[in-house]
Amino acid sequence: MATLLVVGTRNKKKLGEIIEIYHDLPVDLRDLSGWPDLPDVVEDAATFEGNARKKAAEVARQVGHWVLAEDSGLVVPALNGRPGVYSARYAGTQGDDDANNAKLVNELAELERLGKIAGPAAAYYVCLAVLADPTGAVQVQAEGRCHGVLLREPRGDGGFGYDPLFLVPEYHKTFGELNAVVKHALSHRARALGLLRPALRRLLG
Repeated sequence: MATLLVVGTRNKKKLGEIIEIYHDLPVDLRDLSGWPDLPDVVEDAATFEGNARKKAAEVARQVGHWVLAEDSGLVVPALNGRPGVYSARYAGTQGDDDANNAKLVNELAELERLGKIAGPAAAYYVCLAVLADPTGAVQVQAEGRCHGVLLREPRGDGGFGYDPLFLVPEYHKTFGELNAVVKHALSHRARALGLLRPALRRLLG
């Protein structure tokens, strides 16, 4: 019998990716839509780790189940690490991908105009995934990264967030163009979740 594992998100696309990555594990993955009255966790930590641990612990205590939470985002060294932990709300509104992408492109264009970068800017995705038990105690965490460069025009309609701008040079495609099998073999989220696999099998049976 599959063990219930609550994913600390209301993002259906993120849940879908995690379900695809963990399709072979005996876990029943559900997002927070089953707890509509649960208040959103305030992500006010300065790091991905801090936000992920806070989400996992607070949600687990409130729902009384094992919880998998993660915080992820895009880091652009030329922008001093932005958008970083503010990736999902970079332009001001949580989850407005179009506005976030437009702001990022405009900032990169300004850096190029000033001669601070030339061509695609280096960037990397970070995912910090955390597993908390029903009491809210964090049992294990893992970090995954994926390096690439940023385009000025989006390519592909897959994924979400900054995926259509994030090009993986080895594949000559953006995350928005790569099929799920390839993306789940190299993405930051897949790498972090892959590192959690042994712990999931051990802790959830």
